[in-house]
Amino acid sequence: MAKSPSRILETAIYADELEAAEAFYGGMLGLERIGRVAGRHVFFRCGPGVLLVFRAEATEVADAGSPLPVPVHGARGPGHLCFAAEPLGIEGWRARLEALGIGIEAEVTWPGGGRSVYFRDPAGNSLEVAETRIWDR
Repeated sequence: MAKSPSRILETAIYADELEAAEAFYGGMLGLERIGRVAGRHVFFRCGPGVLLVFRAEATEVADAGSPLPVPVHGARGPGHLCFAAEPLGIEGWRARLEALGIGIEAEVTWPGGGRSVYFRDPAGNSLEVAETRIWDR
């Protein structure tokens, strides 16, 4: 019997303006940029995982010149991803977002414990910073 995957390696979201996404994720949130192809994508390291930000139009058609057989993909409308609040903590993230002028859309205290703050990136994607204990069993 096969085992389940051990973790999510990469997460993809979509944005029309890659320069704005790069300024937001790299500049404001401080993620390390690890790849960029103008007009197609910008990639960031986030802990052990990778955040992929694509222009949907660029990934919805096959790249005949690519040596890699990656299937076409893409999404429309706002997506969602959640960053772990640790080690900065919810209060630290709230203060950081406010200092950067990023509006907090919602704050949630989960019934099982843990807190989250929600905000948006320039493309309208719903972002969350949460204490990892929201998923404790």
